[in-house]
Amino acid sequence: MATKRDYYDILGVARDADEDTIKKAFWKLAKKYHPDVNPDDKEAEAKFKEANEAYEILSDADKRAKYDQLGHAGVDDSYGAGAAAYNINLDDLFSTLFGSFGGFGGFGGFGQQTARRRTGPRRGANLRYRMNLDFMEAAFGVEREITIKKADRCGKCQGKGTEDGSDPALCPVCDGSGQEYTQQQTLFGQVMTTRTCSHCGGSGQVIDNPCSTCQGQGVV
Repeated sequence: MATKRDYYDILGVARDADEDTIKKAFWKLAKKYHPDVNPDDKEAEAKFKEANEAYEILSDADKRAKYDQLGHAGVDDSYGAGAAAYNINLDDLFSTLFGSFGGFGGFGGFGQQTARRRTGPRRGANLRYRMNLDFMEAAFGVEREITIKKADRCGKCQGKGTEDGSDPALCPVCDGSGQEYTQQQTLFGQVMTTRTCSHCGGSGQVIDNPCSTCQGQGVV
């Protein structure tokens, strides 16, 4: 039986690396070797499987402590499941690791509970453009030229979007953050994911009586 490589060496991190460093190291390897990115490449598949196994142990505080003390023998009963768990969707992987940074939340799971964060709507976001991106573009970036039509502030409501010109109400679902936060149990432990608030559409505000001139948009 082949000798297993050291998990820290597999991820390329020091033995005292913190959780964030370990996560970033795994994500770097996952992007490079994931089977969805390297179809029919057995060597890449094996490396992803190996990295996934290492991350499954080092991202869990209890398993990591056992591994640090006893090596592979300390987690012999634990890492087997991780070794067989490599066949996960790249989209789910990205959501699991970076869902808390926005944009890729809302994936199914178990043990979910919604958390709320009160931060208020972001200032200065007066230009918005909806664009459809596939996963690879969203994950690795893409450059596109777009044309944005200029809009002027509504004179009746002074940009508030309300019929009487008063400030919109704070969204009761997201408490003004524009995001819904969900904690879920995954193969990698508990992670926090986000998605655009389903009630306010991400604005952090709700208008019960919209302006009749701009239809609640605040611009014309």
